[in-house]
Amino acid sequence: MSPLPSRLYSGAQSRRFDSIAIDEHGIPGIVLMKRAGQAAFDALCSTWPGTARITVLCGKGNNAGDGYIIAGLAGNQGMDVQLVQLGATSQLQGDAGLARDWAIDQGIVAIEIDADAPEFVVEGDVIVDALLGTGLSGDVRPGYAQAVALVNADAAPVLAVDVPSGVCADTGRVLGTAVRADLTVTFIGVKQGLCTGAAIEYVGGVRYADLDVPEAVFAGERGIEVLDWPSLRRALGERAGNAYKNSFGHVLIVGGDAGMGGAVALAGEAALRCGAGLVSIVTRPEHVAPVLARRPELMVVGTDTPARVEECLARADVVAVGPGLGRGAWGQRLLERVFETGKPCVIDADALNLMAQAGLDIPDASVLTPHPGEAARLLGSDNQTVQADRLGAARDLAARYQATVVLKGAGTLITEPDGAAGICLLGNPGMATAGMGDVLTGIIAGLSGRMSVREAARVGTCLHSAAADRVVASRGERGLIAADVVEALVAELNAES
Repeated sequence: MSPLPSRLYSGAQSRRFDSIAIDEHGIPGIVLMKRAGQAAFDALCSTWPGTARITVLCGKGNNAGDGYIIAGLAGNQGMDVQLVQLGATSQLQGDAGLARDWAIDQGIVAIEIDADAPEFVVEGDVIVDALLGTGLSGDVRPGYAQAVALVNADAAPVLAVDVPSGVCADTGRVLGTAVRADLTVTFIGVKQGLCTGAAIEYVGGVRYADLDVPEAVFAGERGIEVLDWPSLRRALGERAGNAYKNSFGHVLIVGGDAGMGGAVALAGEAALRCGAGLVSIVTRPEHVAPVLARRPELMVVGTDTPARVEECLARADVVAVGPGLGRGAWGQRLLERVFETGKPCVIDADALNLMAQAGLDIPDASVLTPHPGEAARLLGSDNQTVQADRLGAARDLAARYQATVVLKGAGTLITEPDGAAGICLLGNPGMATAGMGDVLTGIIAGLSGRMSVREAARVGTCLHSAAADRVVASRGERGLIAADVVEALVAELNAES
């Protein structure tokens, strides 16, 4: 079993890799299937040692062939095997048919049940889900949905073969219903849908087996880059011995309408903690004293009109706009003036909502950091549609606004106008709390003093999540707040990779 690779791929790409391995590298399909079955069986044994009985559920595609291999291997190890076949065993063709024949030769007896109205009682200590694979595109058919319901109702742990049945390999969307696995073993390319969106609740742990295919199989396919935080952190390097504050950029944070001063305070401190040389804030006058009391290193200007922002804008290298900005006239006037400067921006929260309302053009080399609801408003869509295809939505936004997009959520995605995409696999559910987005905005802006704003989006997204994970590792997930992440930034930035 290999660690997760540096790229994720669509279901179609993974199937293409399979064909390349067979057609161009001379690896018979049944050999790949036996390797997949062996990898899954090894994972089962290491995860649930002492398993005496397994239930294997098979459909009619290549996933079913993997299931038959697992069943045969289990039988050879002395386990009791219940193999439940939806429909007739004769429907398995090609390599799946060869796998079926091999398992039968090992003494496995398949129990054929009605695929349209399946009924069975799980007898195994562990369930192996080999019902549906990466080719599924529409909703799970009623008969298979009934089988999925029976699996989910049972207390036995579940190992999913390649993808949990019912999870879209491309988007992570649940196609009507899906198996809730405890472990998913995936082959020849990690499927991108396993790592984002609703799939997070269905895959359990994810393990990867490359099936010993040559690296050349993957040539020419870009895929989604899995962002490696230790490598990104090392690339930050050390400060020069004669460094001075103006070397690390001047960040301006604009926001904090009435009652929302905490947003700019969090963003400002995060920017400082990430190494910005200077950080200024433009906010409502009533927030100046509280922000300075919290963090006197910040330079804070209070204004009720956009006029006083001019000097701050002139000095800034990058502008973070949106935290606590509000959707009123004050916020809109400030946002319009910020955009008129043409300076690179990190655009978050209500700045995104105002963009959606007013159709504003944004400066070049900017970063958008929407959550799914904000992304939906920018696209003229809805939250459910965005979550159903997070990668597609993030790419659409990047192309539409010619900007780097950080689509927040489980499996945060970073996309570029040319379609390039990365994913951050760090982070935890405790981060779903007020102020976390403000901290991320400040982090990205703060890092931009030593790199492009677009590169800062990649580094900052990983730093944000890694700092939150650091807090959770020491204190637990419950009660995590945004200020905890700010406090953890220095330790995370200075940790040895």
